[in-house]
Amino acid sequence: MKSIITLGGSSSVESINKRLAQYAGSLLTNVRVVNLDLNDYQIPLYSVDLEKKAGFPEDLRKLDHHIAHADGIILSLAEHNGAYTAAFKNAFDWLSRVEQKTWRNKPMALLSTSPGERGGQSVLAMALDRFPRHNGNIVFSMPFPSFNDNFKNGEVVNPELKAQLNRGIALLQETI
Repeated sequence: MKSIITLGGSSSVESINKRLAQYAGSLLTNVRVVNLDLNDYQIPLYSVDLEKKAGFPEDLRKLDHHIAHADGIILSLAEHNGAYTAAFKNAFDWLSRVEQKTWRNKPMALLSTSPGERGGQSVLAMALDRFPRHNGNIVFSMPFPSFNDNFKNGEVVNPELKAQLNRGIALLQETI
């Protein structure tokens, strides 16, 4: 059976991006979905000196193992000051040292959300530019605006956003 990992690019325990990624994963059929949480991986702040001294942290290797063995990825990025969160950027920096082609050409749905009207468009644009250089095979991307207005009781309530997300996840499903 094919497997997909979901990941919210935030260390917030109540991450809306984690919730959106997991919801998107629930739309898949006949696929094993593995929901990952950055909080489950204790990864120190990246430094070339630390890498030389101690090598790759064990939790980093576990996270990389999930990416390497997945058939696809659903990643929803949180936005802090128009960029990746510190937690995601740190994990990404480490992961790119383990394998420069971090995403290994895995089909990827790339999402972003925020409470605001832009839905994380700045961080999404950053990732759309950067991830292909790390072998990101982005088959679908979508900013999800005004999360608290458009996602209630565990589901998307805005019909247009719901249809757009369903189409994108169906495309991911076809690709894997």
